[in-house]
Amino acid sequence: MKNITLSADEKLIEAARARAHAEHTTLNELFRRWLGDYTQRQEQAERAMAVIRDIQKYADTGGRTFTRDEMNER
Repeated sequence: MKNITLSADEKLIEAARARAHAEHTTLNELFRRWLGDYTQRQEQAERAMAVIRDIQKYADTGGRTFTRDEMNER
C-alpha cells in the first residue's frame, strides 16, 4: 500500500477523526473507502448509460411526450 500526504484545516481533521472514532473506524479507512467509491463513479455512470442506450433500442415513443399524469398512471 502506498502512502500519500494530504493537507486540510486542523479543526476539520480533528472533527473527522472524532467522527471516525465514533464509528469505530479510522480516518485512513474512511479515506480508503471514499477513494474506492470516487474512482468507481465514472465506471458506474458509464455502465448505467450503456443500460439506458440498450433500453432506448426497444422503447420508442415516436417523439411523443407524456404528461406527468400519464407517466404516473397504473
